[in-house]
Amino acid sequence: MACSSLVKLNASFAPWIGQQSLHQRPGSSGRIATRRGLVVRAGSYTDELVKTAKSIASPGRGILAIDESNATCGKRLSSIGLDNTETNRQAYRQLLLTTPGLGEYISGAILFEETLYQSTTDGKKFVDCLLDENIVPGIKVDKGLVPLPGSNNESWCQGLDGLASRSAEYYKQGARFAKWRTVVSIPCGPSALAVKEAAWGLARYAAISQDNGLVPIVEPEILLDGDHPIERTLEVAERVWAEVFYYLAENNVTFEGILLKPSMVTPGAEHKQKASPETIAKYTLTMLNRRVPPAVPGIMFLSGGQSEMEATLNLNAMNQSPNPWHVSFSYARALQNTVLKTWQGHPENIEAAQKALLVRAKANSLAQLGRYSAEGESEDAKKGMFVKGYTY
Repeated sequence: MACSSLVKLNASFAPWIGQQSLHQRPGSSGRIATRRGLVVRAGSYTDELVKTAKSIASPGRGILAIDESNATCGKRLSSIGLDNTETNRQAYRQLLLTTPGLGEYISGAILFEETLYQSTTDGKKFVDCLLDENIVPGIKVDKGLVPLPGSNNESWCQGLDGLASRSAEYYKQGARFAKWRTVVSIPCGPSALAVKEAAWGLARYAAISQDNGLVPIVEPEILLDGDHPIERTLEVAERVWAEVFYYLAENNVTFEGILLKPSMVTPGAEHKQKASPETIAKYTLTMLNRRVPPAVPGIMFLSGGQSEMEATLNLNAMNQSPNPWHVSFSYARALQNTVLKTWQGHPENIEAAQKALLVRAKANSLAQLGRYSAEGESEDAKKGMFVKGYTY
C-alpha cells in the first residue's frame, strides 16, 4: 500500500482511537492504526487546506462574519429603518466588503449563500473584492437549528443532506472555508443526546468540507443564556469539546486543516457576578489547553452577544502570553454594531461607516497581538448585545 501524503497524529491526544478497528471506504481517505499512534491518509486537498487555514490564522488578523441568514440580516436592517430586501442586503454587504484596507486586519470573511454569488453595483464579484484585499472567502453551509426530539427542549443543526454537492459548488464559486454553527444550552442540561448530536454533526460536516476543498470552522456555540457561574460553563465546554474531538478523529478529519470557533468561557449572561477579562482568559485557556491539540492552527472566537469592547478586551487578555494556536476572532455583531448605526442606510454615510469598521477591526487586530487598550472607546462599543434565545 502506498504511504505517500501521510500525516501522523500523536496518539496522546486520542489514546482511545488506536484500540479501534479501522476500515477504509473505497475511494475515500483512509487511516491505519499502529501501536505508536494513528496515521491518517491525507486527501487530495490536504496541502491546500493546511495552507488556507494558516493564511486565515495569520498574525494580527481574524474573521469578519457576515453570514447572517436573510431573516436575521432583515432584523439588523430594520433596526435602522430599512426594509429587508435583496437590494438593501446587497448594499450593506457591499459597504463591508469594499472597505479599503480591510485586509490589513481581516484574513477571512464568512458569507451567506446569497452574498457569495452577488456583485457590487459596478459588477465586481464580492469574492474578487475579498481576494484583492488578501481575504479568504468563506461560506455558511448549515441549514439552521430545529428542535431535537427526545431532548430537553434542545436543538440540532440540519444541513448534511446535499452538503457535498453544495460544497463543491461553493468551491467553484471561490469559497475556501466553511462554517457550521450548532448550539448547546446550559439551562437545558445539556443532555447527553444534544451534546452527541452536536459533536457528530460537526464532525460529519468537517469531513465533507475537507473532502471538497473547504477548511471547516468547527463551532459548537455554548450559549450565554442562563444564570450559572463560570465554573459550570467550563465544565460544559470541556465536555462538549471532548466529544467534538472524539468524533472529528472518528471521521478522519485532518486537524491541521480545521479552525475552531468556540465560545469564551464566561458566566451565564444573567449571573449576578460578572467576570473580568483576566478571569475569562484564565478559564477559557484552561479549557482549550485541556481539549485542543496544538495541531489545530487557529482558535477564532465568537462574540456571542458581548459588547464590542468586552469581546476585544477578553481576546486581548488571552494573548498576553504565547499560546499553542493562533488565538483570534470571528466576530459578527462585535464588528458590525457601530458600523450599522453609523451607516443608517444613507449613501453619504458609507465612508464614515467603513472607517468605523476599520476601527473595530484594528482594535481586534491589536487584541490578537496582545496590544489592545480600551482607552478612547465610544459608549456604543461598551453596550452589551446579548439577546436571550438569540437565533442567527
